[in-house]
Amino acid sequence: MGWSFMKAVVGEDVKMAEYSENQKLVLPHEYGCEILLEKTTLSKAKDSSFPNDAYLIWYNVDGEQHIDLTRCAKRVNLFDMYYDKYGPGAVQKIDFGYGRVNPKVWGYKQPESKKKR
Repeated sequence: MGWSFMKAVVGEDVKMAEYSENQKLVLPHEYGCEILLEKTTLSKAKDSSFPNDAYLIWYNVDGEQHIDLTRCAKRVNLFDMYYDKYGPGAVQKIDFGYGRVNPKVWGYKQPESKKKR
């Protein structure tokens, strides 16, 4: 009964990890994305065993073109992730992937059944 007070420390500096311009820490789960294939070829990305909600993204890093296969709920989140990681002008194209599997059942492994007597 009565008032409760919290004690808070004010004025302490919090040191964060510093990254150079070429190496920025970007975590895909913060953008709601999942990278399935990173820096791959188009022939590997055309595999139909991937989910049908995956996107192909072409981007340039230091003059080299790369392709990733990435799952994401919205294309804008996908663009934001690569923009934050590689900077302006890196993202060249975003296109649909070639997967044919329903995303709900992609990666599902059926549990082992017990032997009946």
